[in-house]
Amino acid sequence: MSGAVLSLPVAVPLLAAAMLVAMPRRRRLHLVTGVAVTGGILLLGGAVLATAVGGTVLTLDIGGWPPGFAITLAADAFSALMLTVSALLVLASLAYAAVADEGGPLFTPLTLILSAGVYGAFLTADLFNLFVFVEVMLTPSYALLTMTGGGRGAAGRIYVTVSLLASMIFLAGVALVYSVTGTVNLGELAGAARHSTAAALACSVVLLALAAKAAVVPLHTWLPRTYPAAPAPVMVLFSGLLTKVGVYAIIRVYAVVFAGAPQYRWVIMTAALLTMVIGILGTIGEQTMREILAFDMVSQIGYILLGLALFSTAGLAAAIFYLVQYVLVQAALLVAAGTVETSHGGGTLGKPSGLAHRDPLLAVAFMIPASSLAGLPPLSGFIAKLSLIQAAVAKNSYLAAAIATAVSFLTLLAMIKIWRGVFAGREAAATARPGGRPHALRAARPALIAPGLALAVPAIVLGIWAQPLFTAATAAADGLTSTAAYVQAVGR
Repeated sequence: MSGAVLSLPVAVPLLAAAMLVAMPRRRRLHLVTGVAVTGGILLLGGAVLATAVGGTVLTLDIGGWPPGFAITLAADAFSALMLTVSALLVLASLAYAAVADEGGPLFTPLTLILSAGVYGAFLTADLFNLFVFVEVMLTPSYALLTMTGGGRGAAGRIYVTVSLLASMIFLAGVALVYSVTGTVNLGELAGAARHSTAAALACSVVLLALAAKAAVVPLHTWLPRTYPAAPAPVMVLFSGLLTKVGVYAIIRVYAVVFAGAPQYRWVIMTAALLTMVIGILGTIGEQTMREILAFDMVSQIGYILLGLALFSTAGLAAAIFYLVQYVLVQAALLVAAGTVETSHGGGTLGKPSGLAHRDPLLAVAFMIPASSLAGLPPLSGFIAKLSLIQAAVAKNSYLAAAIATAVSFLTLLAMIKIWRGVFAGREAAATARPGGRPHALRAARPALIAPGLALAVPAIVLGIWAQPLFTAATAAADGLTSTAAYVQAVGR
């Protein structure tokens, strides 16, 4: 396969978005175009992944500029895997927004622009262009949050302020890296931070900004204060893309630029454990489905960072497996939460209640991903958490294994809290719509539940038949613990 295809995930969504912005009222055309473009990128991602799993690193130097000036795109197993799962999530989000009739008339073009930035961030091979693609991703996210739903108020201001501040720190970090090393190309930076204190400090500024964007504790408080204010389809989109770009970039920079330097792993381990614990403790005081899931979103980031802190093939493979399945599981839960709000008048615990009786399909759509998130067998979350705990034990990190196990139990309690408050118990009286009229006591439309059920299916499949994803995750982990092929491909 030619590296020329790597330009398509960035160029095609941007061109399609430009076309759709000129026709804001053609909603059906928006949906068809968005699904067609994203479906094509999903297939392309699968093809690139099939090539990359064998150890091939596809590269593309855009513009014909010499090395050091060209915009270099590269796809190894890790970036191809993230490209594929992100396209799948965008596809589900577009479908859910269409059936829920939320997100506004520009939801599809804004989503396509955001997705182009996400794909570019996964494929870029230098720090400055990573910054550029992150900004391409964030610009439409401001519009998606602040132009719709409750994001017009304090939540929107917090989100924009924190994002801009993190971006300023990011850009300053990139400038520091260039001033110290004379390059921002990841191939040329390979191992620089492991052998140079100045380079390590400069790269630490970049990692600090990425940690803020990934909502790593203690830089996490913006997420639960902003995401729940967005319309449900926007929160679904944000949950699987924005913070995951930050996590991906942290893993990539540490693996390549720091070369997995053991002297810094205690910092990552500390951040991972604090993120797990503080995130899940934040769910205790929340009383709505989406607020609980927002804090849990923070907690789950800690599990991924745990695999990075271990920095073994087994640990990284488990973390990547965890990341891929978690993107889909979390999105399925948020679709269920959004459907409860749309069909039953709100997502506050106890208002409504007893939905398992009158809306059993919606209850199933929540129960499957909730069980996977809590790590119950035989679902994908169980495989992912067990693999991480085994990797921690193999590295003699018994405290980390114990904390990961305890947090998994607390996650189960958080999911039970939602189940008891919304789905279990007796049926409540009809709840009021925003306009004052009561909601009818009837089940949600199957079309509203379908995207969540579709996202929940991988939790079952990847639990029973985990080997294909583990093979891809192991190939990605091998490329992170031994970066020679990636460095040679992008540092020409």
